Amino acid sequence: MQNRISSFPPIIDVHSRILILGSIPGVKSLEKQQYYAHPQNKFWKIIFELLHEKFTEDYAVRIETLKKHHIALWDVIDSCERKGSLDSEIRNEEANQIEELLEQYPNITAIFCNGGKSYKNLQKVLGKNYRLPVILLPSTSPLHTISLEKKLEGWSKIMEFLK
Repeated sequence: MQNRISSFPPIIDVHSRILILGSIPGVKSLEKQQYYAHPQNKFWKIIFELLHEKFTEDYAVRIETLKKHHIALWDVIDSCERKGSLDSEIRNEEANQIEELLEQYPNITAIFCNGGKSYKNLQKVLGKNYRLPVILLPSTSPLHTISLEKKLEGWSKIMEFLK
């Protein structure tokens, strides 16, 4: 039996306009207790590039940057069993309370899923025709081997909802 792992609390406030959902933190993120902590994950590089912000390794500044730009961050899965960091190894998952979060933060106008696992799981939670747009983005994981340029191109969709 694998260890049960849990996601982090959401990063969100009343000004958040978009919600980005991953699946559940990987091993490195769990070790550091930070979203997207694996050095090869492109999440933070992509976000800072799109927001025209100076890139930083400082996690507190990263979180403040998300909030400054009205971006909320969470995971679809609250807890699961998993060996390693692969989404394909996820078993016995329990969903986060996404609908309750969206009710609590009505300024959210769109949901973006970081990769296929979060998208598929979110559809199980919210249904396929949810009242908000739900947009699948290319995974920022190093295991998703498309180029950074292609990932950036896909992720640029978030900017339409931040204007």
